[in-house]
Amino acid sequence: MIMTDRYAIGEKTEIGSYVFTPEKILRYAERFDPQPFHVDEEAAKRSLFGGLCASGWHTAAVWMRLFVAYWTSEMKRLASESQTPPKLGPSPGFRNLQWIRPVFAGEEIFYSVTLLDSRPLTSRPGWLLNTIRCEGATADGTPVIRFESTVIEFE
Repeated sequence: MIMTDRYAIGEKTEIGSYVFTPEKILRYAERFDPQPFHVDEEAAKRSLFGGLCASGWHTAAVWMRLFVAYWTSEMKRLASESQTPPKLGPSPGFRNLQWIRPVFAGEEIFYSVTLLDSRPLTSRPGWLLNTIRCEGATADGTPVIRFESTVIEFE
């Protein structure tokens, strides 16, 4: 089975959600992105954001965590149905990363993936290069993060 056997080009798949609590925002930011509007609630109120918000890198890392959990579950499900799941990874890169609007403390973000393209790798017979759109949005559908990634599919 290859990805296009399971997912239609352009089909969006929900992969999970995550609540960005103040504690999670602070814990991530203190380690990886200690800008004042990520680590200090009072400083965040005085910033152009007007409140504590998650690092954009945090929102991207959560997408990855949820995708890995989703794909692990999907591989188990397919195997339980006697189907051979596609083998994915690694990614040779991403492009067009957009942090569309801040993710504020207390917000739940819903993440998704959409298969955009799949093409054979001429240098590796039997391998494919899949292009996916990775997104996160609030409950009302307001986008907060979007990027395109490529992922290798192999035999």
